[in-house]
Amino acid sequence: MTENGAVVGDLSRRLSGSSSGSSSGGEVARPRVAVVGDVLLDRDVDGSVTRLAPDAPVPVVDVAEVRQSPGGAGLAALLCAQRADVVLVAPLADDADGEELRRQLADVTVVPLGHEGPTRRKTRVRSSGQGLVRVDDGGPGTPLGVNEATAERVRNAIAGCDAVLVADYGGGVTLEPLLREVLAESAARVPLVWDPHPRGGEPVPGTALVTPNAAEAERAARQLPLPPADEDTELPAVADVLRRAWDARAVSVTAGDRGAFVATRPPDGDGTDDGPGVIRHLPTEPAHGPDPCGAGDRFAATVADRMARGDEATTAVREGVVAASAWVASGGADGFRRAREAAQRPAERSSPESLEELGARLRAAGGVLVATSGCFDLLHAGHVSMLDTARRLGEHLVVLVNSDRSVRRLKGPERPVVPLADRLRVLEGLASVDAAVVLDDDEPSAAVAALRPDIWAKGGDYTWSELPEAAVVRSYGGRVVTLPYLPGRSTTGLVSQVRAAEPLPASIPPTMRRSS
Repeated sequence: MTENGAVVGDLSRRLSGSSSGSSSGGEVARPRVAVVGDVLLDRDVDGSVTRLAPDAPVPVVDVAEVRQSPGGAGLAALLCAQRADVVLVAPLADDADGEELRRQLADVTVVPLGHEGPTRRKTRVRSSGQGLVRVDDGGPGTPLGVNEATAERVRNAIAGCDAVLVADYGGGVTLEPLLREVLAESAARVPLVWDPHPRGGEPVPGTALVTPNAAEAERAARQLPLPPADEDTELPAVADVLRRAWDARAVSVTAGDRGAFVATRPPDGDGTDDGPGVIRHLPTEPAHGPDPCGAGDRFAATVADRMARGDEATTAVREGVVAASAWVASGGADGFRRAREAAQRPAERSSPESLEELGARLRAAGGVLVATSGCFDLLHAGHVSMLDTARRLGEHLVVLVNSDRSVRRLKGPERPVVPLADRLRVLEGLASVDAAVVLDDDEPSAAVAALRPDIWAKGGDYTWSELPEAAVVRSYGGRVVTLPYLPGRSTTGLVSQVRAAEPLPASIPPTMRRSS
């Protein structure tokens, strides 16, 4: 599993499905991936706190919204299903929460196993975007009734898969002997990616890639029969120690802001030696967001998808780190749940898309959502440069455009020079702009709260303290970025130059001679 820090880079090409190359010389158009592991029900409880309880010094949360969706192996399966056909093998309880999981997993083929106890749930309670507490209940989720017939059913279900992902969440699936036999058979046939858990079983021999984070790797190394020597306790060495101890083809240890360390078998090895392997460091630029939960599942799902398409381990890990970065920056598991719910709502064709729906739709497409605002009257090179720079911060750019009434209030009765409809059309014609939306308020705080961009970008003639919407952006974990303007470019200056010229050139359209 990955940790909070991750990479931000050129994500749009990677997440849209274009290949960065594969070891096989070609990739499967839509692979088939099996996910085996423990499913949870993740719940987000959002509300506000305005008082303390009278009987104890604890905050009282007035609940405004509850969202829930599959977590653990269930989330990994949904993420894999974005680009692959998925078979999910996991224990599922026969209770109301289990039925909810089945309903939300309708897009994947589910092979249910018996489940001990009620559905395992992880509930996160937040106030104004700030986490207060996480409550875990249910379980233990140990698979029940696994016998030879069950193992054969699982074997048949995953037989045609191009890769297998083990999403271990400590429920006991990876400790079940018969299921381990099936996984060992799969490891000899197709790439097997193993996302481990401290309470789970060790990866089966021959696993193509094991993906512990730094804490998991260090703990696993200490628990080996022969713990590593002092000189082998740094993460690069730990990765290779675990590779040899687990008889895995590769181990990737993710280390937050330090990136990932990938240890692979030596190129001339026969798979049976326990000599030193090849260790590669994949550096990262850290990305932080309000909810890093699920970044490990995003990482593992991307790695499994890439290996199903023929990528070797190091290439797949590089893609996984990039995808996990985009996940963190775009709101994490909570952002994913919001996007899924918005996408599943019936479309109201008679009404335009709201800012909430626009934000959810763009986030569902993957990547970082950037937004900015302004009048954009007489669009000039400074505007275009700023918009291009803002777009390079992420994968989607939404521009909030002040209405004619708003511009008059802000700039005076003789503005805008260019009416709203024309300003919108010009902005929407720019390659950098994904959507231009009318802003009737004089300042964008309410619109920002509805859209929830990951990054709010403004021209460099503002400071952070001068932006009232900055507090809104920070409240949900977003970032405010100020961007430089090209010197000497301003609409006010252009208008003054035009109006100073007598007579006005005939090429100046009538709408530019007076206020609209």
